[in-house]
This record gives sequence, C-alpha cells and structure tokens, in this order.
Amino acid sequence: MILGGLVDLGLDPEWLRAFVDSLDLGEIPIEISRVDRCGISCSRVYFDLPEEDTHRHLSDILEIIDSLPLSDSVAERAAAIFRRLAEAEASIHGTSIDEVHFHEVGALDAILDILSAVAGIEELGIERVYTRTVAIGSGYVDIAHGIYPVPAPATLRLLEGLPVRDSGFEGECTTPTGAAILAVIAERGVVPSEVIIESSGYGAGARDPEDHPNCLRLITCRVRSRAERLYMLQSDLDDLSPEYAASAQEALLEGGALDVVVSPIGMKKGRQGIRLEVLVPEAALDSSLELLFRSTSTIGARYWPVERPALERTIEEVEWRGEVIRCKRVTLPGGGERVKPEYDDVARAARATGLTPYEVRRELDRLQ
Repeated sequence: MILGGLVDLGLDPEWLRAFVDSLDLGEIPIEISRVDRCGISCSRVYFDLPEEDTHRHLSDILEIIDSLPLSDSVAERAAAIFRRLAEAEASIHGTSIDEVHFHEVGALDAILDILSAVAGIEELGIERVYTRTVAIGSGYVDIAHGIYPVPAPATLRLLEGLPVRDSGFEGECTTPTGAAILAVIAERGVVPSEVIIESSGYGAGARDPEDHPNCLRLITCRVRSRAERLYMLQSDLDDLSPEYAASAQEALLEGGALDVVVSPIGMKKGRQGIRLEVLVPEAALDSSLELLFRSTSTIGARYWPVERPALERTIEEVEWRGEVIRCKRVTLPGGGERVKPEYDDVARAARATGLTPYEVRRELDRLQ
C-alpha cells in the first residue's frame, strides 16, 4: 500500500521495475495497476513471487542488504527497519534477536516491500515523514504461531510511541511490516501546523471491503518558508547549581534545540534562581521536554509557539593559510549580503597559525 501510494504520488513505475531488477533477487514480475476502492481510484503494486520456505535470521537479512547496490541512507533505514522487527519478535517470544526466525516478515515480499518503500521515498525527494493516528483494525489474524487478536503482538510492540486508534474495521489494518516502517521513518513530535499541500496519492490494499476504502493516503507538503514555526520552552529553577545548568544546555543543544539561554532571575521569597529558555523546532518539542526533565531538577515547564522569520542563507568553504573555514552567507532584504565565518573554524585556524581568533577574523573580513 505504501508503494502504491508512492506511485500515485508520481514515483515512476519504470524506475520501480529497474530498482527491483537491480537488487538481483531473481526474476520478479511487477504488476502496477489502477483499481477502485469504494469510489477512490488507487494505484496497486503487486509482486508476483515464487513460494518460499526460507526462514531467515536477522544476520541473513542484513547480509542481503549489505550486498545490494543501495545508497547509504536507504541501506541504513532498511537495516533499521529489520532490526526493529527482530527486536519486537524477540521481546514477544522471550529470545534474542539473533535467534529470531522471521517467518512472514523475513520472506522475499517483505524484503522487497521495505527496500522499495525506503528507496521510493528517497527517489521522490521526501525529507521528513509524519503519520496521523494509525488504524489497527479488530478481530483476529492467522499468523505463523497461530490465531491471534488484532493487532498481532509484534505489530503492537512496533507501534509503541505512535498514536493509534481502533478503526472499527474487521481485520488487520496495519501489518508488522507496515508498523516497522512507520516506527523507523515517522518523525516523533508535533506535525508542522502550517503547510502547503503539493500532491496526494492513494495506494490500494488487496482486500476490497464494501463498507470502507481499503487504501492508504499519502500527502506531500511543503512547510511555509516565510516564517519557521518553533516553540519556546521555559523553566525557572532555584535549586540547580550553575555547572549542571551548563550540562543541561549542552544536552539540549545536542538533542535538537536551536538555542538555549541561561539567565539569572529573582524568584519568590527572595531566592536567586536561573531561567532556561530553549528554542526548539516543533518536531523536537517532546524530546526536548524529556531532556529538560532528565537534565535538571525542574518539576515543571511552560512552552508556547513562536515564529522566527529567517534570512536565506548558504554555507560555503574558503581556504585561508591552508585551513578550510566554513562561512555563512546571508541574503539581506532588498539585496546585499552578509558573510560570517564559523567561530569553531576560526578558533581552529588560530591555534594552527599562532594568531588570536580576533586576528584571524579580521584577516578573513578583508578577504570578503
């Protein structure tokens, strides 16, 4: 269904066929068709595969991925998805990931589904993936270990941390393979609140129930560039030593915060305290809150949305006295530019040349 949705979004079917051929996994006919699902025209991708009795281990899957002509990002994502599958199966069955037999999820169709989905997302230039609440279905499903309630145990474990809902539909709405893909590629945190919709596509499932369209909707969007929507996260503390505020500041910056400011404040009952102000992207809000609570003694925080109009900028490299220095070039409103060398590179060049960072900066300014 993911592949069908990607084709409906504009993924070239011939590219998909060429990609599958490049995997050298044998002759695999691909049927790509238009089908109707309760009045919605969808794309459906079907791999005509031979029957297999192979039960692969994680090491077998990773060896296959490592041998294929894939980009680094596709190989890393695909390997991460299979690791998540192995971890889920191992935790359910009380064994190690090396001993897990993958059964259905280690079959050739799962390998093709996962590799093609991850590569297709990259081919379309999609940078970030978010999911709405995931429908899990109801009833029972027949898997290798017997008949289990929906969602299957591995699916339920894989969906931890993602929003789910009981759709009321009979049957399995999300498979372990689909859940593993979402678990790895879906961004956590807040979805951008303002976007410009660029396209939508529908990928069909094999079933065609009468009461609902069995399809997956994919939407590509562009985040508005006029102003970046961020969150200001703030916490006041009167029982934290300054050195721990510094370590919290470092942890928050490493965790995705764009800026962290620590300032002294006067608090109630005449107590001296500090205020932590953290500027974070929407996607990093939840993780930054978690880091704040783990890294400091605070028991509460406040946050609110802010907008940050930002000038267009590019990073370029210049060579100075044998040292490579990154410079940020900013386009000013109405024309003109401003160039600023990165301080870390300036400091490194200063150590290498015996000059002070200020002297290096002055010489670089004269070169602009």
